[in-house]
Amino acid sequence: MGRRMVGLHAVFLASALMLGGCGTGNKVVNFDIPNENVTTITFFGNKYEPENVTVIEEILSDFMKENPGIRVSYESLKGNEYYEALGKRFDAGKGDDVFMVNHDVLLEMQSRGQLVDLSGLKTIQDYSDRMLRQMVEHGKIYWVPTTVSGFGLYCNKKLLKEHKQKLPENLQEWRQVCSYFKEQGITPVIANNDISLKTLAIGRSFYSAYQENREDEMFRHLNEGKEQLSFCMTPGFSLVKEFIDNGYVDAGKALETRKTSDDLEEFVKGESPFMLTGAWAAGRVEGMDPDFDFVVAPYPVLEDGGLVVINADTRLSVNRASEHIDEALAFVEFFTRSENIQKFADQQSSFSPLRDGIPSSVKEIQPIVSCYQSGRTVIGTDALLELPIWELTAGASERLMKGEELEDTMKWMDQEAAGRRGGW
Repeated sequence: MGRRMVGLHAVFLASALMLGGCGTGNKVVNFDIPNENVTTITFFGNKYEPENVTVIEEILSDFMKENPGIRVSYESLKGNEYYEALGKRFDAGKGDDVFMVNHDVLLEMQSRGQLVDLSGLKTIQDYSDRMLRQMVEHGKIYWVPTTVSGFGLYCNKKLLKEHKQKLPENLQEWRQVCSYFKEQGITPVIANNDISLKTLAIGRSFYSAYQENREDEMFRHLNEGKEQLSFCMTPGFSLVKEFIDNGYVDAGKALETRKTSDDLEEFVKGESPFMLTGAWAAGRVEGMDPDFDFVVAPYPVLEDGGLVVINADTRLSVNRASEHIDEALAFVEFFTRSENIQKFADQQSSFSPLRDGIPSSVKEIQPIVSCYQSGRTVIGTDALLELPIWELTAGASERLMKGEELEDTMKWMDQEAAGRRGGW
């Protein structure tokens, strides 16, 4: 598929072949510029969906118009396969110039000295204090976020109304509504095999620490091994276990349900009142044209209300081994300009990480916007925590879905954390 765009020829290539592995869902975007004196940099990411690629394409196109001596080639791979491929590329000494990272991958790459310090970028000053607190480490910055994602409870308003059930605003109400639908032979909550249950557990477990401003101390104790991860996370995973045991989540089905894919298709059928996943999928759900109205609400996991789990997301880093570091830095600086951040965040139904950023205007996510602005939030992968929390909580969720007892799962998580603490 090709098309003309502001004087550049954009060529989209779908390929099953890539360095370090093969699979489906690999996309490459090349911009051919008729200029022999051009430096080409590669950009590897996990934003694959057409709507995401379109926005990235626009930003790349604008960058190359402003910098005619630099050509950018964007390649993407969906899901966990992306991080497997990223690791293989770096292991082979052929890492891309610019790439997307998450919390757990950053821990490993920083320990290996593979990242460029980005603190000199002019756009750093535009980030909010909360984001800078996440980004700065010993005076250096190795990644920059382009969005702040949120995780919420998708609610089928039509189904709730038909059954005379209210949208739950706290844990007691959520339990009551779930119990009602289960008695009607309806599985209340659609969950996927990645982010659904672990974000629920993280939010429930860490909320009080954030509200009491003691997260620094808690994470320091976890990093130093003075406190067991299970001690902090048992409240959250106890709730996960409760929902599985009560049949509010179909654990067997969830194990086979891919995030923002299979789960969305299941939700738009209109047969379940709730779905747990990222708010960034709200536009995609709307585009699937369900025959019901829906809203993305805060997780109702507290006795006195709800919370939103957030992440500094779509993080960009630069390869220290790149032969074109200056060009790569110029590109990242351009990508993080306020107008590009806003464009990217709004398209993904996410929040802006910038000081003066405007929340997404997507109407379905407005309940979590107000919750976010009121400070009822938990950071899913806080940079202060030097443990691969995303990986560990995913593993714990999987074990519970397979029927393991909570006590055994918590022991496993502590053993894994001990083995990862202090190095890779």
